[in-house]
Amino acid sequence: MSIFEADRERIVTGAALVAAVLVVGLIDNFFLMWLLLGAVYLLGFKEAMKLYGVEKDSLLVYALGIWLIAGVYPYGDDLFVLAGVAYASMVAYNKELEWKDFLPFIYPTAGMLFILTMYQEYGVVSLLWLLVVVAMSDIGAYAVGKSIGKTPFCATSPKKTMEGVVGGIVLATIAGSFVGLTFVTFMTAFIISFMVSVSSIFGDLYESSLKRAAGVKDSGNILPGHGGVLDRIDGYLFGGVVMLVLLRGLV
Repeated sequence: MSIFEADRERIVTGAALVAAVLVVGLIDNFFLMWLLLGAVYLLGFKEAMKLYGVEKDSLLVYALGIWLIAGVYPYGDDLFVLAGVAYASMVAYNKELEWKDFLPFIYPTAGMLFILTMYQEYGVVSLLWLLVVVAMSDIGAYAVGKSIGKTPFCATSPKKTMEGVVGGIVLATIAGSFVGLTFVTFMTAFIISFMVSVSSIFGDLYESSLKRAAGVKDSGNILPGHGGVLDRIDGYLFGGVVMLVLLRGLV
């Protein structure tokens, strides 16, 4: 495949994803949002299993069960804690179980449950805020890194530069602060946007570390030109957790 074809494929896929998100956001219906996030979650869960080296397809049934409960239980983020308690109890009872099998129930499960709960508690605008911050973090890091980036950020992601990371955080914090004004004061919006941007950078870094450990370039190939689901939502999984915690604590 030529570079032109690869770029075209990436653009078409990206445009389709943006269109789907906009349609669901404009409709702003809980059931539809739950279905969309659920599909993303289960696809991401399956990719995470491969990255962690977990070969038990039966775990997908438990992941589906958690998401079904999240559709009717008002505090979806609590389900992550309950899943941990339940699995710890099973490990204590059955010595054949491995803690490694629980890793997909931490990542991406926690992030997706927090994002769903944030939508329930703060509405679709909170998801827009998260989307703007994470997207601007990525765009800013890429643009600044490409133009003036020279200092390596860390060995986990060799292409990232310190200049790019700082540029991404600055752009995301400024853009996010204005979106956050629909919720809070400018200073509070600034703090939340800054913290979410930083966390999204490390969310991307964490997924990069998983791929490096697994010896793969992408988490999957379901999205032409983009790789897997986790490749697209890694920043949101960390950012969503931080944003919900800060919204509850500061708003």
